[in-house]
Amino acid sequence: MSRLQVVSGKGGTGKTTVAAALSLALATEGKRTLLVEVEGRQGIAQLFEAEALPYEERKIAVAPGGGEVYALAIDPELALLDYLQMFYKMGGAGRALKKLGAIDFATTVAPGLRDVLLTGKACEAVRRKDKSGRFVYDYVVMDAPPTGRVTRFLNVNDEVAGLARIGPIHNQAQAVMRVLKSRETAVHLVTLLEEMPVQETADGIAELHAARLPVGRVIVNMVRPQVLDAAELELVRATPRTALAQSLSAAGLGGARRGGHAERLVDPLLQQAEEYAERYALEHEQRVALTELGLPLHELPLLTEGMDLAGLYELATELREQGMT
Repeated sequence: MSRLQVVSGKGGTGKTTVAAALSLALATEGKRTLLVEVEGRQGIAQLFEAEALPYEERKIAVAPGGGEVYALAIDPELALLDYLQMFYKMGGAGRALKKLGAIDFATTVAPGLRDVLLTGKACEAVRRKDKSGRFVYDYVVMDAPPTGRVTRFLNVNDEVAGLARIGPIHNQAQAVMRVLKSRETAVHLVTLLEEMPVQETADGIAELHAARLPVGRVIVNMVRPQVLDAAELELVRATPRTALAQSLSAAGLGGARRGGHAERLVDPLLQQAEEYAERYALEHEQRVALTELGLPLHELPLLTEGMDLAGLYELATELREQGMT
């Protein structure tokens, strides 16, 4: 397993939920996982029913087997202060620059700098070791930007390394890209069984390959349960309306106690069956398209009662059983 697991996906596919569930799945059997948020939405805190995350690594969950999940919401301004202290020993001067507004100015006028700081902080957590020489975190999971931006976000350090030919900035950018373009990293894409998310997933995979970034797996989220298969749908369509009405009456639906009007239920039920058949055909088509991408494919169920902490643990179990860990 790659130690840096990057999770992206089209907006609305539930990539933050999948990233959170993956961090729980990876933390089983005593492992320690860091879940990193880079978009400032505090989505992780909401999922884990916790207070807004500060710019510090904080334990937010315990996984089965005693593993631990830590979370970090990266703040670009504070990450820049870390950077200045780490490479230029400018702790006090950096804080003075922040008071003057220079740090905020730098991260606002240079969007690429924000991405450098965000990816750099995540990769630092991947490489960090304790005094005994062991990695502090077994895995780092990044809740990354959406599919349309993730390639440029991850590849920004390559551009920076080309612009700054020498010095600490060049060396830091190269160190980050050595992590991001190695087997230590896997970029997973979250999608739905719908045309637009599937197409964006295919486009995202092509862009990642072109940038020589390591693509991991495709995770289909919010998959609705299959009620009828193709053969059963054909049987419903082929059954005469009178036979359907008789079956409904025999089941006690619309029978004698309701005035013998089971036939009134036939048309609404047939309409529902037709709508289901259309959705079934669409989802089958999109599933085939995803399979043709040639990547490992995983599916997570739609949790009809909504997403809460128990739901996260349920999805984590699904990911473990499907071999994501």
